[in-house]
Amino acid sequence: MLAMLALLAPTLVGGASLGPSPAQPPRPAYQAVMMRAAPGHLLDLIEALKRRMIVFGYAGEARPILLRHSQGDQWDLLLLVPIGSMAEFFGNDRAKRWRDAARRIGYDDEAFRKRADQWIAWREELYVEGPPVAELQAAAAASGYFHLEIFQALAGKRDSLLQERAMENDFLQRIGRPTNFLFTRITGPAWDAFTLGFYRDLPHYAEPARVSADEEDRAARAAGFESRQHIGAYLRQFLQGHHDTLGSIVK
Repeated sequence: MLAMLALLAPTLVGGASLGPSPAQPPRPAYQAVMMRAAPGHLLDLIEALKRRMIVFGYAGEARPILLRHSQGDQWDLLLLVPIGSMAEFFGNDRAKRWRDAARRIGYDDEAFRKRADQWIAWREELYVEGPPVAELQAAAAASGYFHLEIFQALAGKRDSLLQERAMENDFLQRIGRPTNFLFTRITGPAWDAFTLGFYRDLPHYAEPARVSADEEDRAARAAGFESRQHIGAYLRQFLQGHHDTLGSIVK
């Protein structure tokens, strides 16, 4: 049994191919909670989550980012919580610090949990590695809209998928478009990674590149693609599944 767990461990925690190399420090960990509200309770749930965010600051923790679905996937809200590391998040010190902070400001977390049980029809809790917290929060604070893409790689193609996401960021940067933050699975979901791009609004997301078609082709080739038209096809050869969501950032 222990031998079997040892063999499965890389998959359960995201796999060596999805984590940092031994020479690199680990990336920050995040808890990502996707929620679908019970009918008639979406606004109640949003307000309750916004009030709960106050506790994080008093506990000395980074403030979560709350994303609201507009179209695409089937969830309503994504709460993205910076947690430092899995060991920190599940440690006794962190739980006590959070409870003490809630008590100091008179926040009743048990009451929140009881209300949330009535207001959340479906939820999925995920743990991922992601970008530096300050960079992510600065981008979210300066934006009003997001595009989130979730990817499940074919067996043996996870490294290639992550490399493609890096190539596409290179391409976007070369043509003056916003790049995407990359998050990779630690544990929880069936999929391997998601990317999160921030924009001012929907027109900003939809606007064309401000360079010529020839310049786009040159940028694509410099990033490692055959051409601009081949980017989507190149990505799809590594995918078992893919779905995305557009929406707004809850301030």
